[in-house]
Amino acid sequence: MKIPALFSDRQFYRNLFSIALPIMFQNFINSFVNILDTVMIGRLGTTEIAAVGLGNQVFFLYNLALFGICSGASIFTAQFWGKRDFAGIRKNIGFSMCLALLGACAYTLAGFLVPERILAFYSKDPEVIALGAEYLRALVPSFIPFGISMVLMHALRSIEKVRLPVAATLAALSLNAVLNYLFIFGAGALPAMGVRGAAVATDISRVVEMFILVIGSRALIPPSPGRLKRLPGLDLVYIGRFFRIVLPVLVNEITWSLGVSLQNLVFARTHTDAIAAFNIVNTVNQLTWVLFIGRGNGVAVLIGKKIGEGDEKSARDYASRIVRFSPLLALCMVPLLLFLSQILPFVFNVNENVIALAKIMFVLLCVFYPFRSINMAIVVGICRSGGDTVFCILYDILFLWTFALPLSAAAGFVFHAPVWVLFICINSEECLKLLLGLWRLRTGKWLRNVTKGI
Repeated sequence: MKIPALFSDRQFYRNLFSIALPIMFQNFINSFVNILDTVMIGRLGTTEIAAVGLGNQVFFLYNLALFGICSGASIFTAQFWGKRDFAGIRKNIGFSMCLALLGACAYTLAGFLVPERILAFYSKDPEVIALGAEYLRALVPSFIPFGISMVLMHALRSIEKVRLPVAATLAALSLNAVLNYLFIFGAGALPAMGVRGAAVATDISRVVEMFILVIGSRALIPPSPGRLKRLPGLDLVYIGRFFRIVLPVLVNEITWSLGVSLQNLVFARTHTDAIAAFNIVNTVNQLTWVLFIGRGNGVAVLIGKKIGEGDEKSARDYASRIVRFSPLLALCMVPLLLFLSQILPFVFNVNENVIALAKIMFVLLCVFYPFRSINMAIVVGICRSGGDTVFCILYDILFLWTFALPLSAAAGFVFHAPVWVLFICINSEECLKLLLGLWRLRTGKWLRNVTKGI
């Protein structure tokens, strides 16, 4: 498909960006506040930024487990939306809400009871572990409200109601930014709480976000989708198919997130400067990656809706267009990444070695961006929306666990390679994944109507 033909279907791009742009804006706000958090914590010192980065690894694992549940459930919601099956939508939201709350309780208990043991897996620095545990214990009260919010956000996106999630995130994270400053550094009668203050600010903002979404969703998905009384109406056919689709997504996200956590371990056990630089790059990278998250979610809704309507031809055409559009979008982000890499010394209060390492990682990140963009479009936007979740497990973790992680571990622990070599090793899987993903799209086996017959 040549470039003029790629943009010939203007309605597709109008529909895509009507969904994707609010999601991009929402994720941009989220990423911007995360950067503010990192900058504020970075003002306290290198140890503090490393401690919060490691403490957030538990939240990262929890977030991806939730994303697995919600992303899998969104496959059903989008296809029910295409069929205009509103009872199915509410049933799906209620069931996924219960699963999300079970996961939230498990992670809350782990983060509160044994944070030191968890963080000791990532770092040998006792000061980093102690500070990270203090941060994590204060952060876990946000896990349950965040789980409720995530279920409702994904459901609303899947039925093309994207304004409420944006408003909730804007309100919550604006509050978070203000409270972060007050609680971390202190003001007036408020004492300076350091890393614990950042966690308390997050707790309050997540509760605010939850209340906005719960109240607002009652009007957009009437009646209230999360009521437990809806569960007795669940049938075994639906439950069986739900778990056949969602469990692979959940396994996919948990296994992938464990792999990403091991990436952090490689850097953390190299030295504190390495993990600090890696955390800075990942945090700033979120500013540009929001475009790809929004694009992935937007095309997933469009493809899922077309499958629910029975229009498989349009679903395949949408998949082809987004794969070709993705590297162009990635190349547009490279100048911004390079610019952001140059302003690091003015933003982060860390030593010169951390800044130097981060700048090298940014240049390498630009090289891998087109590959990462296409791969994300395939796994989140296309294969999952088509119900091809078992393949997504193979696609997302095969090369991570059999190639990238062993290679980076050998480079770091055996050969003691420079940090930039570790970064290349970790990202090397993207090139191999792309070949596997393009092959799957060519077979056409990714497209399945998961709501048929339920």
